[in-house]
Amino acid sequence: MEKDRSHIIKEVKPGSIAEEMELEAGDKLISINGHELEDIFDYHYFANDDYLIVLVEKANGEEWELEIEKDFDEDLGIIFENGLMDDYKSCSNKCVFCFIDQMPPGMRETLYFKDDDSRLSFLQGNYITLTNMKDKDMERIIRYHLAPINISVHTTNPQLRCEMLHNRFAGEALKKIDVFYEHEIEMNGQVVLCKGINDGAELDRTIGDLTKYMPYMRSLSIVPVGLTKYREGLAKLEPFEKEDAIEVIGIIEKWQRYCMEKFGMHFVQASDEWYLTAGLPMPEAERYDGYIQLENGVGMMRLLEEEFNEALANDSFESQIEHHQIEHHITIATGRLAAPLLEKLSACFMEKHPNYHVDVVPIRNDFFGERITVSGLITAQDLVAQLKEHGVGERLLLPCNMLRIDEEVFLDDWTLTDVKNALQVETTIVKSSGLDLLQALLGVNE
Repeated sequence: MEKDRSHIIKEVKPGSIAEEMELEAGDKLISINGHELEDIFDYHYFANDDYLIVLVEKANGEEWELEIEKDFDEDLGIIFENGLMDDYKSCSNKCVFCFIDQMPPGMRETLYFKDDDSRLSFLQGNYITLTNMKDKDMERIIRYHLAPINISVHTTNPQLRCEMLHNRFAGEALKKIDVFYEHEIEMNGQVVLCKGINDGAELDRTIGDLTKYMPYMRSLSIVPVGLTKYREGLAKLEPFEKEDAIEVIGIIEKWQRYCMEKFGMHFVQASDEWYLTAGLPMPEAERYDGYIQLENGVGMMRLLEEEFNEALANDSFESQIEHHQIEHHITIATGRLAAPLLEKLSACFMEKHPNYHVDVVPIRNDFFGERITVSGLITAQDLVAQLKEHGVGERLLLPCNMLRIDEEVFLDDWTLTDVKNALQVETTIVKSSGLDLLQALLGVNE
């Protein structure tokens, strides 16, 4: 049966063209200029014109054909019930390092969904393996010149890639990178490194192979595999130790020097975990090429420190601080990975503001296992249990990545209200910048 290509309107933006055309929630968009729409990319592509004929089915079943004259790239102001305007495509791989396979049972269903949808690469920055990408998907990316596309490479050794992804087509899928390069589609790459599998000489080969796609391959991040305690029946993977991390950094920095000399950019970067594991200082800001892979944990520590120190040196907030002589006790809860840096920043803050006492509490991840040290995977249950044991001050600061995007819900479905009630403390969610952290510590608005 042919799929229904109409799309339900969830909301119409006030003052928009759609509102002027009397479109409403519940109406269905059928076509634009005679083109049925597969998804959000078709919608934006065909709506980018100065003259449109829009076919809509009203909630009462009537069909309206609307003629619209507008600026070429002016938005119609429609928000759809399904943000993608299509079903999400699931992943067909069985990667040896897959984090979802390491999830405990009994969590909400959406946490077990493995996506490998190329459209989410552009919409949300997801990394995809290319194994589920059809020729039609390739053609649309090239036609619409969608960019950048984020690619989970892992290795450029075709046979090894098939083994790591447990997909016999995984090696062949690497040829899609050649097609994107030929059509000048910007890309970012990612390697999830597994000890004894794609590290060492294989990592060296992978980085070298991918430099051939510069400048359209803009960046490459190397991140260590995340290992939870729920690995029964899965491939045996070992954590990276200090000596391993030093070796990985050595390979990466060798290629950084090569790329900087030949292309004027560093290209390949290690996620912050490598330097912390190795006990080495973070690279200087210039080495991150503008923090292209920040969401992959590459350069987050360096950027936070720089932003915080810059904000701390600025006295513009001083007039907003009330009761300079009143003693304040603030608690910051975070993952064990970021705790040392936050302790360092807190010490600088307290030196300037001696009436503030800041206590940084690294939360041990009992839920997933102690090898998981990032704050984004801390559950409210671990948070509450350990803060009750430790004690909290008058205010609690939590990083925003502990919560679902645009929601006040933790990974284990506890709400922010649940946490506040359990701890009986004023709680502030802190955005990711150093300025946001300073404002939260001082309790002032921007």
